Amino acid sequence: MPRTNSRNPVLRHCSRTRGFTLLEVMVALAIVALSLTAVAASMNQMIGTATTLQERTYASWIAQNRIAEMRLANVMPEVSTTSGEVEFANTRWIWRAVVSETGIANFRRIDVTVSSEDDAYEIRTVTGFVGEPKSAPGRAFGIWR
Repeated sequence: MPRTNSRNPVLRHCSRTRGFTLLEVMVALAIVALSLTAVAASMNQMIGTATTLQERTYASWIAQNRIAEMRLANVMPEVSTTSGEVEFANTRWIWRAVVSETGIANFRRIDVTVSSEDDAYEIRTVTGFVGEPKSAPGRAFGIWR
């Protein structure tokens, strides 16, 4: 039996319905384009969130390092405000430490605020406390020797 039989309506119908119409292809392309746009927007948001979390983590580490340095100096810090710059992770950071009274004798509160050199907003503020050292100034952990 030949494949292209004009007398058989089933074969005649099958020969005309091969492939997609232009309209079906255009609708499929529109759906794919909208999906890819949504995926790209989502990826952009995730990259922004990751960058923000990285900045906050670095700022926390810098502030905690500054508090640790003040503790390791083994001297009672004066009530004051100091600031400085540090290079960390190939970025320049600005920190500001505010030492204040706590209401407890020989006990100080330290608030260290860190911001990026590029932006003026404060990324992270970390609070720590320092008490009067037990050993002589400049001799941290003297009791362990």
